[in-house]
Amino acid sequence: MRRLPSIFHVDLDAFYASVEQLHKPSLRGKPVVVGGIGNRGVVSTASYEARAFGVHSALATGIARRRAPNAAYLIPRFGAYQAYSERVMAVMHELSPLVEPLSLDEAFIDISHLFEPLDIESTHNATLKARHIADTLRTRIKDETGLTASVGAGTSKLIAKIASDAEKPDGLVVIEPGAEQTWLDPLPVRALWGVGPATAERLRKIGATTVADLRTLSLTELTAVVGASYGTTLYAIARGRDDRDVSTDREMKSVSVEDTYAEDLLDPATITAHMDDLVTRLGSRIRKAGRSGRTITIKVRGHDFTTVSRSETTANPTDDPTAIRAATHRMLPGAVAAATQLVPGIRLLGVGLSGLAEWAQLDLFTAAEDPEAALELWEQASEPAAPPAAEDTDFDMPRGTVTTPAPAPASAPDQQPEPDPADITTPVTTVEGERSPRQFGPLPPGTRGAVEAAVSERRFLPGQDVAHDEFGSGWVQGSGLGRVTVRFESPWSGRGRIKTVRADDPALHLVDAATVAREALARLAGTPAEESGDESDTEPGIKPDTETELDTGSETGPDTEPDTA
Repeated sequence: MRRLPSIFHVDLDAFYASVEQLHKPSLRGKPVVVGGIGNRGVVSTASYEARAFGVHSALATGIARRRAPNAAYLIPRFGAYQAYSERVMAVMHELSPLVEPLSLDEAFIDISHLFEPLDIESTHNATLKARHIADTLRTRIKDETGLTASVGAGTSKLIAKIASDAEKPDGLVVIEPGAEQTWLDPLPVRALWGVGPATAERLRKIGATTVADLRTLSLTELTAVVGASYGTTLYAIARGRDDRDVSTDREMKSVSVEDTYAEDLLDPATITAHMDDLVTRLGSRIRKAGRSGRTITIKVRGHDFTTVSRSETTANPTDDPTAIRAATHRMLPGAVAAATQLVPGIRLLGVGLSGLAEWAQLDLFTAAEDPEAALELWEQASEPAAPPAAEDTDFDMPRGTVTTPAPAPASAPDQQPEPDPADITTPVTTVEGERSPRQFGPLPPGTRGAVEAAVSERRFLPGQDVAHDEFGSGWVQGSGLGRVTVRFESPWSGRGRIKTVRADDPALHLVDAATVAREALARLAGTPAEESGDESDTEPGIKPDTETELDTGSETGPDTEPDTA
């Protein structure tokens, strides 16, 4: 255990939504929801104004719209988020060379080198020093980006991470060395890493609702409730034990892709075709990353949200789409049958590869791409199956979820655990068609296909940056019936007017969100970027309009395909 509070966890507050509010003056102080815009989309981030209505990350967009009907629902603009993330990470690297990014909006920092001998002699002095450094870091982030960040500091990653969540937003919590257990004990068990609603309920049933309660349980009692592997981990973190160092090279552990469909998939041929498309995309990502993997996992979600995951593990790593496809064909019929026992229809499919390595051997799969063989698998899966167990096996998955491993051959090695979503590293396509070099997490459901279709079909989605030859720069508030409603304003202007133009107006152009973000950051730093055609506060045709009501209408298109602070 370290003797100094030298580990920082920096977490940007409501990151995606905060960037949107920075770029859209009319949305400042108002509820903003970023993610899939259709009813089958999923909320990626909600502003704190939207959270007051019960909207939060991972909530279905349809539910979010009912809770906060007047919020602005916007697609993610990853080009802009990447630009802001790079600026924040640069500020952190100026503070310390030991920075471990966890996602676009959070990272660990090791500041051990900034302490002096006098600080080491007094834990109180060390705590004051850490607080001063953290406060200076928060101020720099605010000054250089306009964003607020919550910072937790402690003697371990565990303590720093929990501390950064304690006083959000714009919080600063430093835990003095030696006081970790006193600070942890009153916290609810949900504050600990990996404890989700299902695990918390299991612990509540045996009398553990706080960390102090948890510490009264023996290792045997814990493993009986949550399993041997996680029980051992939970036993340690309840006592504040975490000896991990800040690592500047976060290893990619798994890659996955998934799609949410606007209409339920019903017939086997269509379901298989969509899975094959996912496999093709997964194979492309794996090969571009120069990796291969041993464990292939599929995810199938039915109409009633029953979710089934199954996996197969090979003896050697593979990056061959043919091998991966063959495995999905073997697992898919049974998974679909399990997910549709009560209600027919598949709303989501996903496939992932974990147990990654930097090399591949010839695959050992022998399942043929024979249509008749595939049909036989579907026919076998259509036979009546036993009902799912009363309790799901994934402690932290939502109620109603069923996770069942596919039967493995007798000679197959032990299956690897399913990938932790926090470890998924997936390069994703931005709104502008760029690729984020290190986007952690899957793309929010309801964005990928909608964005690609919008660009190819000249459709405009809520939140996209646009420019008009006459009216200047702005962003899309909604579209439909051949028209586009645009709020003409920019990050550096005041609140702008709303105008509706034709979707085929040749004077209306989509704009790269990354370009807008870089211009905004340059202006904030007092060093304007080179002239790029963007208008200033005195753009012709744009006048402050304090009487215009916020129009949050949006086009709801197909939801095809995510990447949680």
